[in-house]
Amino acid sequence: MNVEPGIYEHFKGQRYEVFGTTRHSETEEVFVSYRKLYDDYSYWVRPVEMFTGTVDRDGYSGPRFRRIV
Repeated sequence: MNVEPGIYEHFKGQRYEVFGTTRHSETEEVFVSYRKLYDDYSYWVRPVEMFTGTVDRDGYSGPRFRRIV
């Protein structure tokens, strides 16, 4: 599964810059590499299945992240 670089919005409203995907050297699990576009602009990784997954919480049902730019 491929996640294109760009600006994504989390279902809670925060924005993130996605750099692309990367692979774990031991397990070959695929992760999405991104940074927050608020607070400390820190860098993060998340399993691609979780990044591209859906959420059903507090009246919201839809993608966890959606690409906006």
